[in-house]
Amino acid sequence: MKVLGIGNAIIDVICKVSDDFLIKNKLTKSTMKLINEAEFQKLSLNLKIEKTIAGGSVANSIVGLAQLKNDVSFIGKVNDDKFGLDYEKSLISEKVEYFYNKKKEETPTGVCLILITPDSERTMCTFLGISGNIKPDDLNDEKIRESEIIFLEGYLWDKGNPKKAFEKALTLTKKSAMTLSDKFCVDRHKTDFLNLVKNNLDITFANEQEILSLINAKKIEDVIDFAKELKKIIVITRSDKGSIAINGSDVIECNSQKNLNIIDLTGAGDLFAAGFLHGYINNKTLKESLEKGTEMASKIIQVIGARLN
Repeated sequence: MKVLGIGNAIIDVICKVSDDFLIKNKLTKSTMKLINEAEFQKLSLNLKIEKTIAGGSVANSIVGLAQLKNDVSFIGKVNDDKFGLDYEKSLISEKVEYFYNKKKEETPTGVCLILITPDSERTMCTFLGISGNIKPDDLNDEKIRESEIIFLEGYLWDKGNPKKAFEKALTLTKKSAMTLSDKFCVDRHKTDFLNLVKNNLDITFANEQEILSLINAKKIEDVIDFAKELKKIIVITRSDKGSIAINGSDVIECNSQKNLNIIDLTGAGDLFAAGFLHGYINNKTLKESLEKGTEMASKIIQVIGARLN
């Protein structure tokens, strides 16, 4: 495998909602909120489902890489239930190898409600289910060793078993990349994430808000100075300001694409990472990798959901 992803295996349930729906349910626009099973059931009562698809941030990236004709695989924890079976089938249909053995669990497969408001912003309510309880034993050690690079998901990081699983994976792999996932995750795990970025990861993906929070900086110039010292690849997306890749003294910028028919921002970061990693594993330059990431992100925000057909 070129890339093996390790992340939350979650069924995406995509719904269009009004701003009033967010206000009524005390949800903050454009954020990700963790919810329990009861909260999920309550929110679901008044939702019209547009689309249901196997997702999870890194899984979306891995599917994007598969669509670009790369040999890729994924490890993510599901229950041996209907959603778990649907999840596995969905990945296999996208030509992604799925290296996880399903078994009966007390907790259901995870679900993510993706609520899209008229301004195309997405607000996520995630019931992690069993996906957030990945353990070291859930990993396929042989497949991790055989992969060129592993891609880890910040959303999955937590104290206890997930942290141990991450640490084990990092000891087995040749190269590693990770997405910081969300400012919520960065703020919650700042010390651990900073340690990973400085000492363990070869490539870090972050948006501007996340990376500023990680190093307690006020402006992008501070981030560039920080990244130059690391001598590792830091990739930063900046919405309509484009993106930046920093590797030692190399600072490469790429403009965003203009005049797009933006329908849904879901998956923009995930597909950007897919495009960049596609360039990286195929020995493209940082500039070419950023351009491929931008191309993939630009395509995905012009359709509903996080899958390109």
